[in-house]
Amino acid sequence: MKKLVLVAIACLMVSSAAFSQEKPAAKKEAVHLYNPNADAKADIDVAVAKAKKAGKHVFIQVGGNWCGWCIAFHNLVDSTPELKNYLNENYETVLVNYSQENKNAAVMASLGYPGRFGFPVFVVLDGNGKVLHIQNSAYLEEGKGHSVKLVMDFLKGWTAAAVKPENNKY
Repeated sequence: MKKLVLVAIACLMVSSAAFSQEKPAAKKEAVHLYNPNADAKADIDVAVAKAKKAGKHVFIQVGGNWCGWCIAFHNLVDSTPELKNYLNENYETVLVNYSQENKNAAVMASLGYPGRFGFPVFVVLDGNGKVLHIQNSAYLEEGKGHSVKLVMDFLKGWTAAAVKPENNKY
């Protein structure tokens, strides 16, 4: 009887060990939205020149590949045609990296230190490169993520047309 109990216990231990082993997780793909090696100042200068010529503003998204909220915001815009089209029609867009590899300190200073609001953080420039607005992205969240409506309201409020004095007579 002792042998039978020992064999049963051994079988249970072997089978539970076999079933408790997890399959190796699929390797998570690294996200590469932000380029730590990019020349952020040059990218912004190009966007400002294009915006001036096209009568648009510049939308800068500051964040990093390490930032889940940055990736989530990018994915929301990319997967929501209404947001993606509106952004493309009304803004020149630049992603500015902020990470251990490159904090873009000089650019962050020139933009008014937007990182003080956390990440992602959005900066709107006019066609001359002047900072018009820094947006804490937390105010665009609703529930467990960014709200399409709140993001759209924000984008609509900072277009070149929206800030023209002739469009704002009360």
